Amino acid sequence: MKPRDRVLCTLRGGQADRVPYDLTHCANGLGGFNREAARLFRQRTGSDNPDEYFGVERDVTWVHLQETTFDLVERYAPYHDLPAHLAYCPHEPGRADQTYSLLEWGAALVPGTNVAFDHFVPPARIAAAESLQEIESYPLPDFDADYRYAHLDAELATIRTQERASVAFMAMTIFETAWQIRGFERLMTDMLTGHDTAACLLDRITALSAERARRFAAAGVDVIHIGDDIGMQDRMLMSPATWRTWLKPRLARVIDAARAVKPDVVFFYHSDGFIEPVIPELSEIGIQALNPLQPECMDPAVIKQRYGDRLAFWGSMGLQHTLPFGTPEQVAAEVKLRIETVGRGGGLYLAPTHVIAPEVPYENLFAFVRAAQEFGRY
Repeated sequence: MKPRDRVLCTLRGGQADRVPYDLTHCANGLGGFNREAARLFRQRTGSDNPDEYFGVERDVTWVHLQETTFDLVERYAPYHDLPAHLAYCPHEPGRADQTYSLLEWGAALVPGTNVAFDHFVPPARIAAAESLQEIESYPLPDFDADYRYAHLDAELATIRTQERASVAFMAMTIFETAWQIRGFERLMTDMLTGHDTAACLLDRITALSAERARRFAAAGVDVIHIGDDIGMQDRMLMSPATWRTWLKPRLARVIDAARAVKPDVVFFYHSDGFIEPVIPELSEIGIQALNPLQPECMDPAVIKQRYGDRLAFWGSMGLQHTLPFGTPEQVAAEVKLRIETVGRGGGLYLAPTHVIAPEVPYENLFAFVRAAQEFGRY
């Protein structure tokens, strides 16, 4: 099968010629490695191409919006009250607690001593806002501007020539963006008390996300990746009822906007952690594949048994145990197990459940790729 056909067959729940797999997480190339792991990879190998280095047979290419032309400092710095010792660094924050960057939604990203300790700082004026007018007037990205999508025709033509599937990145679709702007505790309080500020902010973000999805679908992308982290290690970040009230109908609007112009576009949903209580409802609103299916939080074989008749699965190789701390033999055994259970009958896109961290030995990544190629044939 051609790579594109293989991916689309798999994500629609079918059985392709082999299990598609990769090492990346929502990105091309070194985007699948965290900041420190990417630096070390370049230093150790002299390469910027993990696929080539580890021998990955790549089936997908990720597509993104064109970068904004807004001056983010001019646009968002007036909303912040950041410590004077922090220096602005637009793309690559440096040493922990000394620099920050601004994200397109206006939150500041301040690096920690380790990538795992990076943290978001919401715009102080919005985190403290009491009036609906303040939320309504906060500037959001220009996702409705034509120039953000002008590159897609040429980029998608190249991807089709390569016979790969195109995947549009739209993670942090609604909830994560909202709490980065409002602050996590304040947004959750607004939602739980039914405050108008929550509905206003979520609706504004949803409208822009629906526009992005519609424009990606109209350009002809094969797959759209949406999602928000709503799970912790053993429970959800919020009750299923809260998710059902505030997020489910808004996610449905995003999906419906894309399907109105491209009915066959595939949607997969990302959330780390335990989210089983809402899995059936994700399928109900049009999600066809679930990512990343963390084995430390939900048993992949059980989830496949319960929901494999309506969902495919992208991920399933955890980064808390075997990949960073196991032997190559243990990695190969886990790959084989995933293919025999989650991959039974199709519907598995095998991948690590998050970006590669420095703790993962390269021997284990080679073992993952070799095992996927050895055991992944149907």
